[in-house]
Amino acid sequence: MTEISNTPPDPTVKGLDGAAEDRVLILRPYPVRVGQKITIEAGPRRGDWEIIWVGDRKLRLRCPISHQELDSDWFCYVVTEAAGIPWPHRH
Repeated sequence: MTEISNTPPDPTVKGLDGAAEDRVLILRPYPVRVGQKITIEAGPRRGDWEIIWVGDRKLRLRCPISHQELDSDWFCYVVTEAAGIPWPHRH
């Protein structure tokens, strides 16, 4: 199992022109599926859950011990850290 650290390795990096640039976190929704089993390591939803329903903006989770069901906003994301990209983006 790969350990994930919440500590950034270096808060800034030199850009092409030599100026310091911030690192940017890029979040993309993770494509969870009904029936997947997840463990949330921290926060108010900490613990083991089974995904029992997936919508465009919501998830429904069930605790395998108490069978309590919880409707939640989508919180599953893949995170990439990048440097040297424009930020803020022009939309």
